[in-house]
Amino acid sequence: MKFAQKEIVLQEVPGEVSICFSITGCPLKCKGCHSPYLWKENNGELLTTDIYKNILEQYKGFATCVLFMGGEWFPKDLEEFLKIAKTFNYKTCLYTGYNAIPDSILQQLTWLKTGPWNPSLGGLSNPNTNQKFIEVATGKKLNHLFIAS
Repeated sequence: MKFAQKEIVLQEVPGEVSICFSITGCPLKCKGCHSPYLWKENNGELLTTDIYKNILEQYKGFATCVLFMGGEWFPKDLEEFLKIAKTFNYKTCLYTGYNAIPDSILQQLTWLKTGPWNPSLGGLSNPNTNQKFIEVATGKKLNHLFIAS
């Protein structure tokens, strides 16, 4: 699988400093998507195990979570990268436009954001969104963490 960018993000997983990998080849192509460049599978750089481990090592002690924006369309690869992150003592998160993912991936996650982008419903900061941010171990929906009070 390929990634178009790697960023350090602070808002996508509340309370965590996350290494965020934006994975290319998204088959959903949601209307109003903010990242249509991620639709093309050939965009980006191949995420090899060596590159990935070097990045995780580089941010050890600073970042606390590894976040994948997509990648569930490469289930075996994603599962392996999540397992590696856990061996480095990172928490793990996946942002997916699907409403459900395979159990093999779910078992490797600390958090999961589900639901396709719907412009009329907005994202996690909208109380009316169709999207859910879930703590996997408890099944607890944590959308309230994104909504300003």
